[in-house]
Amino acid sequence: MKENKLKFNSIVIHGGQAPDKAYGAVMPPIYQTSTYAQKSPGEHLGYAYSRSANPTRSALEKSLASIENGEYGLAFASGLAAIDAVLKLLNPGDEVIATNDLYGGSYRLFNRIFEKYGLVFHYVDMQNANTIETLITLKTKLIWLETPTNPMMNIIDIAAVAAMTKKHHLLLAVDNTFASPYLQQPLNLGADIVMHSATKYLGGHSDVVLGALVVNDIDLADKLYFIQNASGAVSGPMDSFLVLRGIKTLHVRMQRHCENGSIIAHYLAEHPKVEKVYWPGFENHPNYSIAKKQMKAFGGMISFIPKGSTYTDAKRIVENLNVFTLAESLGGVESLVGHPASMTHASIPKEEREKVGVVDALIRLSVGIEDVSDLIADLEQALK
Repeated sequence: MKENKLKFNSIVIHGGQAPDKAYGAVMPPIYQTSTYAQKSPGEHLGYAYSRSANPTRSALEKSLASIENGEYGLAFASGLAAIDAVLKLLNPGDEVIATNDLYGGSYRLFNRIFEKYGLVFHYVDMQNANTIETLITLKTKLIWLETPTNPMMNIIDIAAVAAMTKKHHLLLAVDNTFASPYLQQPLNLGADIVMHSATKYLGGHSDVVLGALVVNDIDLADKLYFIQNASGAVSGPMDSFLVLRGIKTLHVRMQRHCENGSIIAHYLAEHPKVEKVYWPGFENHPNYSIAKKQMKAFGGMISFIPKGSTYTDAKRIVENLNVFTLAESLGGVESLVGHPASMTHASIPKEEREKVGVVDALIRLSVGIEDVSDLIADLEQALK
């Protein structure tokens, strides 16, 4: 694990970065090339073919490692491509224990793709870390968790789960998309792998799709680099450049996301037409103390249920918002609203969704960095 001398707000700008060697460009250039000239067979300047490595992607991967206080970063074509690479570390018959409140795309990849190849998945409520240990067998190889979870904002104690995985010699992978490295760094808490849909907060501008992994162990990194190259789901140079640019403003954006998120969460909690608000910054949140311990702040993601609401009511509310844009995804500078049951989590069977609280009336907000009074006015008119 790296011992960064700079503070986080400086690391996002300078971490792992240096002026370009060719002309001293401050920002890494976009090396829009598929191949590289060689002086002799196998003799080149460090790059042979852009699926294997590209200077722009390398700059991003160094930055990713730096902001997660890790040693090795890998950039992929999407967050799901990054998860796909992690699961390819496993063999038929291996078992995975995952959060039962899981992003729908992760669930679809697990159940519809990798179950066919002999992997076995168990889903459990990880809010109490002790519930995990009852499912561990000799076949268990990986624990997969999100915290905060999508979309119920449940908090999982990363350090407690890490202690358990170390005891049983298992891999622990943490989807850190909702928090971003600004709010928490799972490797510091004992995780083996941290994953990001860099499409979200790392990119920050809703203009790129990209995934990331960061690890500390060289053997694990080598296995993942092999899978990255062999499977080929790499990020392109333009996409790598856009995420690298986004990372440089991560700290200032996250500060505003968190400030606005707190105000919106408390506004909704006091609104007479709102039944329930899910946000880890409330003191009555079941794992508030854990969130306070492992996160710098509580983020800009909020879910809520309008009072006495049905799917039709929720649909009407999200359609009537004007400043919040009804769209998939999250983490951009603009505020987004989504309906998990029909959008991000539609691939999960209804009975499974509802067991963890993803009911038809649930609405998810990604609170952006606009003026918060405009966001409140928009919510107010839509709730009416």
